[in-house]
Amino acid sequence: MRSRQPRSRPPSVLLFLVLGLFGCSPLEPSAFAGGEPRFEPEKFFAGHIHSWGVIEDRSGDPGTRFTTEIEGRPDGDALVIEQHFAFDDGKRQERVWRLRRVDEHRYEATASDVVGTATGEAWGNAFRWEYTLATEPGNPLKNVEMKQWMYGVGDGSTMMNRVTVTKLGVVVAEVTEFFWRGEGREKRP
Repeated sequence: MRSRQPRSRPPSVLLFLVLGLFGCSPLEPSAFAGGEPRFEPEKFFAGHIHSWGVIEDRSGDPGTRFTTEIEGRPDGDALVIEQHFAFDDGKRQERVWRLRRVDEHRYEATASDVVGTATGEAWGNAFRWEYTLATEPGNPLKNVEMKQWMYGVGDGSTMMNRVTVTKLGVVVAEVTEFFWRGEGREKRP
């Protein structure tokens, strides 16, 4: 009777398994430590900011377009950020953030439609922001998780924002948005 020798796996299969195990780790904001221009939310959002964006459904189809007008002003150790949304279907929405820098890289914020405290980390030209949004305050079944990556670009007056919206771990929407600091709308991205 012949003893069975274990079959060896081709090196490519082993390499694929190893890369699969280690290649799935989430990107950390510290990976952008050397990125320029340095993005500091409390400085970028101070003053008047405009944004333009689109919300894509879970299949990637663009749906709702929107603009925002934002005004940031210091209040003690925090920055109060008033955000006014205008959607292409005529709906309007407002959110007032209270943003506070915790240490060199970490931030916290609250808003009336955010459950608990939003947390963020800024390194170099990138800022990762995470929070739970109450789409219908008072109804926790309608809460969604927001993960935002903001990137300072150019001379620092422009920022790109990429948002992934999930519910129970499933992506339900993605948002692409561009922000510009300054008066007027003459410099649209």
